[in-house]
Amino acid sequence: MQKYKLLTIGIVLSIIAGILLLYISSKDRSILISAKEATTILQEKSPSEAIIKGDYIYFSLNSHNYKVAKDSIDLKEIGQQVPIEIQQTSSFQNTIVEILAIVFVVIVILYIIAKLNQKQQNLEIKQIRPNNKKIEEAKELANNAFDLHRIKPIQSNITFDDVAGISEAKDELEEIISYLKEPQKYQEFGIKLPKGVLLIGPPGVGKTLIAKALASEANVPFFYQSGASFVQIYVGMGAKRVNDLFTKAKLNAPSIIFIDEIDAVGKIRGGGRNEEREATLNQLLTEMDGFEDSNGVIVIGATNNIESMDEALLRSGRFDRKIFVELPNLQERIKILEVHTKNKNCNFDYEEVAKLCVSFSGAAIASLINEAALNAIKRKSKVIEKEDILAVKDKVMMGVRKKLSLNDKEKEILAYYQSAKAFSAYWLEVPFEKVTLMNDGIKYIDKEFLGKNELENKIKIHLSGIAALELIYEESYSHCKNDLKDAKNIAYKMVESYGMGEYLIGKEEDTLKILEMCKKDRFDFFKNHKLLLEKLKDKLLENEKLTINEVAKIINDNF
Repeated sequence: MQKYKLLTIGIVLSIIAGILLLYISSKDRSILISAKEATTILQEKSPSEAIIKGDYIYFSLNSHNYKVAKDSIDLKEIGQQVPIEIQQTSSFQNTIVEILAIVFVVIVILYIIAKLNQKQQNLEIKQIRPNNKKIEEAKELANNAFDLHRIKPIQSNITFDDVAGISEAKDELEEIISYLKEPQKYQEFGIKLPKGVLLIGPPGVGKTLIAKALASEANVPFFYQSGASFVQIYVGMGAKRVNDLFTKAKLNAPSIIFIDEIDAVGKIRGGGRNEEREATLNQLLTEMDGFEDSNGVIVIGATNNIESMDEALLRSGRFDRKIFVELPNLQERIKILEVHTKNKNCNFDYEEVAKLCVSFSGAAIASLINEAALNAIKRKSKVIEKEDILAVKDKVMMGVRKKLSLNDKEKEILAYYQSAKAFSAYWLEVPFEKVTLMNDGIKYIDKEFLGKNELENKIKIHLSGIAALELIYEESYSHCKNDLKDAKNIAYKMVESYGMGEYLIGKEEDTLKILEMCKKDRFDFFKNHKLLLEKLKDKLLENEKLTINEVAKIINDNF
């Protein structure tokens, strides 16, 4: 038995040595270059011929062998300069494949014989090996599934005309489109393309569609991946996927990499450690820092949970530009309705239906029209009527109706609440862009030192809606909890951390005094300017959005 084992081991080692020699002799030693480098080399001197083998074009110049990805270069343009020959796998390579197949069969036969001879002695090993084999096969599949040569850009036919309701985001992206179309014009002035653009917004507002439209408008390759696809159970696999994706994008520059739900791979490090996820994030950070030699590659990330993302990924130099994609307002919803009813017969007032869809996302409106069309078919009608919209509106928003679908009374309450905050912000000279029914655009200026008066103004703004509703309805409402929480936090810091209470050593009573004082201040303020608050409320109900200039005009015209 021992002699037989030694003979088997000798045969296997001889076969492995033969395979290694064949592999070394047939190894491709050509230098991989990008399309840009290939164009530069061919402009200087043309080779006698170029050969297409598999996914690459091969040519030789100055005693060097080069290869470039076939998909990244214009074959017609190269064909005008150099004769191109399409070559199948060489006979030598075929011989290698045949030898490897024979070797595999021999090894399998020897393995089976050895198993039969050692069945009784190695029962435990026999039970373990299948599991090990499955793990190795799974690793191999994971490697092959994301192999560099299999990463293909997605063809996008979507344009900005197909994505309505994102006028502000379009304006932000126009510069990037122009840069990708005419990079030399910007490079002459020493301007670099932003390395990353982060799209931030709630689900369904069209972040993925914006990225596809950007790629289509710029006419560049578009590589799509979800953040979850980088999260692997095997250490090192996520980092390898990131590296392969960026390598392919660089070979096809200018190009766009879009990572949807990027917070899945870009979560804050620390706490519950996950070495594989952290290694993947570190690789992503490294790739985004290494773009100096790869102008024309831009990363677009999309998330609805920016709070959970690592600060190193969000800093300037990685995601240089952050674009907030909000829920569409009234006019934007009308445009979205027009897009999704382009090829359908409709008989309803677009503005009237848009007003029924307060806080619907673009995806929700698309689903609404589709469900309404199905309802029309059930009625045996070829025209979508308003009754179809009403019949399916609640069905579309099922599960989140309380949050997104508002009746007239709820709209009025929200309008008073947000108008009061905008009124106070303008009056107290706190800058903001706009206020809508669902949120405000109030932004506090970052300062190293804040005075007591400035902190109290912040509290007054947070409590403005609460004071206004108590004045108008003599009642408080549950949606005030976030503002009340923020007001409490500021007052607590004033007392406990900054010594701004009645005494340097703060007490809970001091916090309560500050909050009550600020709330009373706002109550008295709106009591004296109730007419102005009414006008702001009416205008906000009409347009669902007020800019700071519109707020200023209403106040100044009626004060």
